[in-house]
Amino acid sequence: MARNVRRAIGIRGEPPPIAADPDEAFLPPGGMARRVHADLPAMLVGGVSALLLQTLHPLAMAGVAEHSSYQEDPLGRLRRTASFVGTTTFGTVTEAAAAIDQVHRVHRRVKGIAPDGRRYSADDPELVTFIHVAEVASFLASSQRYGSRPLTPEECDRYYEEVAPVALALGANWAPRSSAEVESYFLRLRPELYAGPQAKAARDWLLRGVARRAGERAVYSLVVAAGVGVLPRWARRELGLTIAGPLDLLVDTAAVTPLMRGVSTALRWAVTPPG
Repeated sequence: MARNVRRAIGIRGEPPPIAADPDEAFLPPGGMARRVHADLPAMLVGGVSALLLQTLHPLAMAGVAEHSSYQEDPLGRLRRTASFVGTTTFGTVTEAAAAIDQVHRVHRRVKGIAPDGRRYSADDPELVTFIHVAEVASFLASSQRYGSRPLTPEECDRYYEEVAPVALALGANWAPRSSAEVESYFLRLRPELYAGPQAKAARDWLLRGVARRAGERAVYSLVVAAGVGVLPRWARRELGLTIAGPLDLLVDTAAVTPLMRGVSTALRWAVTPPG
């Protein structure tokens, strides 16, 4: 089981080095961000959920569709995101700055015109905020369902407070620092989010995956189903990933959630998360 999990979701390499000195670490060594990001199973589910949620922003999705090779490597972006999150979460200020500079270099090349006629640029502060919020909200939602211990409301607010500097360092003018601010942000932005043709194509690639062996395909499908399950319900509806009403909730709570929790236990045995 553990081997199938690792192959199915493309785990590669070793965990990032851990900066234990509070004066050297980019994020607090004993903080909520490290607690959430250290739990690999929940982060895998949250990562898939974040990718799906990000497809709903037409300008962000245009940048991915026109400047990445996700169709050839559907898990590549997930792995790159994991590397960046690992470095900024567990690394030193110097290591985090180097990772952030690399993102800036990539972002400067990502610009163009979206299918709806609007110009986009990956270093647009508004897009940086959206990508950040989609990621951290998905990580936290997954952690609350599949993590070893759910966070209290106060701890959730501390999590958003701790990760906000990452978005600001990447070029955002603002980042939410509490659960209430995240909720308000999505309420404001929802009229601008929709599943256009590029979003649907990315959704289909993510759902299909690249696992070849039967066991790996089963595990990958479960991780994706769990990622869909932690999406906001409005995002699931927009992506066409809901069943009819109460049946949707029944499938999620009676089948996907307990199975994914079992796989999470197996994966925690297979790897030693940072911290």
